[in-house]
Amino acid sequence: MAIALASVPFATFAQTEQEWRDSLSVLNELIRQSPKSVDLRLRKAAINIELGQWNYATDEYSRILELDGKNLSALYYRAYVHNHERRYELAKQDYEACLAIVSRNFEAQLGLAIVKRNMGNKVEAMDGFNQLIQMFPDSAIAYAARAGFEVEQKQYELALYDWDEAISRQPDNIDYLMSKVDVLLILKRQKEANALIRRIRALEQH
Repeated sequence: MAIALASVPFATFAQTEQEWRDSLSVLNELIRQSPKSVDLRLRKAAINIELGQWNYATDEYSRILELDGKNLSALYYRAYVHNHERRYELAKQDYEACLAIVSRNFEAQLGLAIVKRNMGNKVEAMDGFNQLIQMFPDSAIAYAARAGFEVEQKQYELALYDWDEAISRQPDNIDYLMSKVDVLLILKRQKEANALIRRIRALEQH
């Protein structure tokens, strides 16, 4: 079961800051009329994030959780906000709360591993990325996330393996291909890097 991201309606089209603020004014009025509407409050918190109003978003998610203590979207996005604001322990608690409700949740598992990395808990972070791959072995994102962490740890051969695994699942992902090029260059494997660059250029021309 994945978090129903549709319940947190980040707009898929560009809006100006003024349009976001206008939408926020409308939502604030609707919330005054229906203060217990979780849907309205989720929409408001999403706009708070769009406007960079991180503390307002945190407060809104907390109010939602007072109304519905197991609301996955509120827990997940409050963790996201905490992580952005470097409140890592609070982010960790919210991701763990998500996983206590739905243990096989990809986004929360990934978020928790990233927070542990941000906290400097290298062993726990690696355990988290390993667990993510064990639970979701078909996920290119899971392998890419572990590869990125391995590069940070200068574990380049391991990272190369994981970039290959990610690319085998998403062969045309240029970001993954470029990341593999970076590792090949670090390892002084110029010929392989050049061949991969030619592949990337061919993809970009289509």
